Amino acid sequence: MTIYHNGECSKCRGALELIQERGIAHNVRWYIAEPLSEEELRGLLDKLHMKAHELVRTGEELYKTEYEGGEISDEEWVKILIEKPELMQRPIIVKGDTAIVARPPEKVLALL
Repeated sequence: MTIYHNGECSKCRGALELIQERGIAHNVRWYIAEPLSEEELRGLLDKLHMKAHELVRTGEELYKTEYEGGEISDEEWVKILIEKPELMQRPIIVKGDTAIVARPPEKVLALL
């Protein structure tokens, strides 16, 4: 199991805590410090069954000031999410070929 984690995010901390409390073996991917490659992001989107624009945090100030209202293709969103990973929904939990956005964090329990 892998958690794509942002330590500043309370939802990420909550999901990680649920995993740790249950003693589940896991890896933590600090995706802000170590952004995903294009291949990794596309693989993650496949596991999530999402398009890139669906993974965007539209409540972020960065989104509102730079991207809201723009006509941005899904291919462009892939590039944006690689360059600005803080715009990705979080936390993302991956187990095998399945991934979820664990919002609320208790959604992680469905994968355990």
